[in-house]
Amino acid sequence: MKALFIGGTGTISTGIVKQLASDPSWEVWLINRGNRSEAIPENVHLIKADMSDEEDVRKKIEGMHFDTVSEFIGFTVDQVERDYRLFKGKTNQYIYISSASAYNKPAADYRITEGTTLSNPHWEYSRNKIASEEFLMKKYREEGFPVTIVRPSHTYDERNVPLGVHGKKGFYQVIKRMQEGKPVIIQGDGTSLWTVTYNADFAVGFIGLMGNRHAIGEAFQITSDETLTWNQIYATIAEALGVKLNAYHISSEYLSAVGDKYGFDFEGSLIGDKAVSVVFDNSKLKKIVPDMRTNIPFNKGVRIALDYVLSHPECQVEDPEFDAWCDKVINALEESKKLFS
Repeated sequence: MKALFIGGTGTISTGIVKQLASDPSWEVWLINRGNRSEAIPENVHLIKADMSDEEDVRKKIEGMHFDTVSEFIGFTVDQVERDYRLFKGKTNQYIYISSASAYNKPAADYRITEGTTLSNPHWEYSRNKIASEEFLMKKYREEGFPVTIVRPSHTYDERNVPLGVHGKKGFYQVIKRMQEGKPVIIQGDGTSLWTVTYNADFAVGFIGLMGNRHAIGEAFQITSDETLTWNQIYATIAEALGVKLNAYHISSEYLSAVGDKYGFDFEGSLIGDKAVSVVFDNSKLKKIVPDMRTNIPFNKGVRIALDYVLSHPECQVEDPEFDAWCDKVINALEESKKLFS
């Protein structure tokens, strides 16, 4: 079978591509700009192109047909409209990677299924994903365009450590604060429920949907079955680092208000996503992909990630602006306590 990945070198897609590349029944193609060629297995074919140049892509895929096309870097409706034009009649299945952040925040029930209402007034990213899903499902209903929707939640790999509150340069500054014994901000009181999924586990569920006729016209969430509180997530990271966690809890609303002028979109990433308790019901996926399970729980996955990050300097991206912001916010709250002492 022949698979094309649009993107294919990101956190989620890399795990899938690696697994498929070792399967002789699949011929794997990527289309991207070639900026992370070191992440591409040797037997994977690369079409070097910028998806924003539709005519160039059209020429480069002329005469080709794929059993499945997977879109990992489609964030807006105009991008999936472009894909529809490019791949209509050229694939038996188009898999669109949406987001679990598209679910209503907060939902009527913390247990999330594919039937949970899609609505997110706090995050434009999520609203764009919802609109993209709606366009694709309309094409399925009216024309039979063979779409499958996949909604990941918080997925990580060996190069990333999942966190709730971090700056624009990623997670590492929080790890550094932990190592230095500095207070680390956790949204809310840290007791809301969350799910993090290692990308190799995600890949099992995703590959099971590829070429599966029962997946056409359907939406699936793919997550771990392990549910943790944010306090447990941060405590597990600190334990793996061999340090004591110095947690500092701050409401998501406050973080959103004081982070906005610094360009930290905590309204979207927290109020519109991570501040809300969710427990994902993956029974729909498991009915057609019975091999889907949690093989890498967080206590194991985070050690894999930290071992990699701490041994690869290029992953240790410091963020002095975020570090100073954390100190400023914490000091301000500590000073405010003195007004009532």
